[in-house]
Amino acid sequence: MMTSVDADLIRVLADPLRLRIVTLLAHETLCTTHLVEETGARQTNLSNHLKVLREAGVVDTEPCGRFTYYRLRPEVIATLAGQFTELAEHARTAADRKRSCP
Repeated sequence: MMTSVDADLIRVLADPLRLRIVTLLAHETLCTTHLVEETGARQTNLSNHLKVLREAGVVDTEPCGRFTYYRLRPEVIATLAGQFTELAEHARTAADRKRSCP
């Protein structure tokens, strides 16, 4: 069976700032203020990227007073990693197969 990798999720994670956010959230749950400090991005820019990550299902939010905390959903990253692992396995087993030209 052919394995496909979630192209939409790859596009979401391909942005350098979003990848930085995901990397930071892999280590701890952070609020927007923390993410602004860590990335140096403007709050409005950061909020737009967080919205994209939320809509893609990569992060969850947790309201805490007047702050919103963001948490990485590790199962999403694990699923994507699994898709790449399957793709690599297909490539390993197909290395000796070559379709002949007509």
